Amino acid sequence: MYAVITTGGKQEKVSQGQVVNVELLGVDEGGDVTFKPILIVDGENVITEGPELSSASVTGKVVRTAKGPKIVGFKYRSKSRYRRKWGHRQKYSVVEITGINK
Repeated sequence: MYAVITTGGKQEKVSQGQVVNVELLGVDEGGDVTFKPILIVDGENVITEGPELSSASVTGKVVRTAKGPKIVGFKYRSKSRYRRKWGHRQKYSVVEITGINK
């Protein structure tokens, strides 16, 4: 059984016991989170809409907060002494999926 959830403007395929990186949720470590699924597949049954999907949920537990790779950007214009360097490092919540409830 697996489900497709949406979080942070992205979709993620998850199953029970899986550990996924999602955008920062603002929940402390050990806290529980609930995601709204947009698709659930259980063997040969596929649930995509209707009252079954509206009552379904995917639960998880925040394991820790992690940082992604550092991204460095650099702009310059020749002959004008213009240089600009910046960096960014995305923060993620590491979530362990504890259950898919239909």
